[in-house]
Amino acid sequence: MSKLLGDHGGYRKMMSFQMAQLVYDVTVRFCDRYIDKFSRTKDQMVQAARSGVQNIAEGSQAAATSKKTELKLTQVACASLEELRLDYEDFLRQRKLSTWEKSNPLRQQLIDSRCRTADDVADWIIRNCPDKKQYPQYSVNAVLVLIKVACVLLNTHVERLADDFEEKRGFTERLYRVRKEARNKNKNNENQNYKDKR
Repeated sequence: MSKLLGDHGGYRKMMSFQMAQLVYDVTVRFCDRYIDKFSRTKDQMVQAARSGVQNIAEGSQAAATSKKTELKLTQVACASLEELRLDYEDFLRQRKLSTWEKSNPLRQQLIDSRCRTADDVADWIIRNCPDKKQYPQYSVNAVLVLIKVACVLLNTHVERLADDFEEKRGFTERLYRVRKEARNKNKNNENQNYKDKR
């Protein structure tokens, strides 16, 4: 069975999963605080964030029998986070709030802080935001940084999955190889039995 099934599971240890899960937790908190609870946008943002997490997990489990499915679902996770990124950018644009430039040192400071939980991110925002009125702006920009990190990690993962798929082949090829090995083993056993009887 170990020859037949590919490596799978273990997604909880993946940095991309951990970062996507952090984005999801922060998004739930952000939407509860800053988005109208009756707004369709709230549901869409939470679902996009959740989709990023769930598709990584589902793809990792599906890898046992289908690297193609794992690759597809990991790309879906990327697409979901991209959709979420656009919602956050819309929030800034519609309120005429600024987006942090790539050169803004706060971006790297947030990455270097290695936040693990939504509470960690909130604490970081409180420490670095000079005015409470700017909390929404800082919150969105912080999440955009986290989404960027998650997408970079996922894109790297997708490239590795594509290489693995090309090198190790898929479930069908492994199934054929295992069956062929079993047939050859049975044939060799039959030949040996025939020789022993002679």
